Amino acid sequence: MQLPKAVSLLLACLLMLLPALASASSSTLERVRASNSFTLGYLPDFAPFSSQEGDQASGYGIELCLKIADKLKAELSLPNLQVRYQALKVDEEISAVSSGKVDILCTPTPATLERRKTVSFSVPVYTAGLSALVREDAPESLLRVLNGDVAHTGPTWRATINRGLANHTFAATTGSITEAWIRDKMRLLGVVATLVTVKSHEEGVQLVAEGKADAFFSERMLLKNYQAKNKDAGEMMVVSRLFEFAPASMVLDRTDEDFRLLVDTALSEMYRSGEIEQAYSKYLGGVRGTSKLLFKVYALP
Repeated sequence: MQLPKAVSLLLACLLMLLPALASASSSTLERVRASNSFTLGYLPDFAPFSSQEGDQASGYGIELCLKIADKLKAELSLPNLQVRYQALKVDEEISAVSSGKVDILCTPTPATLERRKTVSFSVPVYTAGLSALVREDAPESLLRVLNGDVAHTGPTWRATINRGLANHTFAATTGSITEAWIRDKMRLLGVVATLVTVKSHEEGVQLVAEGKADAFFSERMLLKNYQAKNKDAGEMMVVSRLFEFAPASMVLDRTDEDFRLLVDTALSEMYRSGEIEQAYSKYLGGVRGTSKLLFKVYALP
């Protein structure tokens, strides 16, 4: 029996889509084995975690990913495995992993319930600390509140916080955990202030340097790095206080437990051998205090 023309056309289209569907559903390990390549996704302006140099990348997260690549070479018997680098924008870092555009996101990223709807995370490789960048000539009331030099309980604290933070302009990266944190704190404290969002850390630092924002909130290590690179670095400082802590991990395919096991095995072996501590010292200035204790917690037995 001859099928109607429309049905025949539909079947032909479905047959053409089968290879693409099979590719999309294949595991990371199968994709790596078939292509003999491993694609590292990274944010190019997040030194010292990941930065771009020509057509390659470097940084703490990149070095850990290269160790994972070595593990892949051994486990899959691919001695000539090709490592490729794919620079990503902040707003595409999660979708790039979930779509298979990259095999892993090497820039350490905090896990959230929302992100875990589409991707998975490795064991933590860094503990992020939220801090703030301000100008040296910032108002004393603002500096006192940001550094935690006021009482933390009772109505007096709320009033003091409001006097220190009200009528200021704060900046955070668009769509970041930091933005959500600031909005939540402003709502809870009833602070009347302005929050502006920026697309990059450079933009946030520049707003503070130009006096267009009173404080830029972000990860402390990133703030210190961008402050050092800014021509007005001497006029700015990173406050000593850390407002929040968050474990940060590599981002992986949500449905691929075999690849996640390989990644966690490689990272746990690096923790036990001391290789992660060496990389941390190389890029982040050495492991001390709480970070050193957490290194023992993060590694899986």
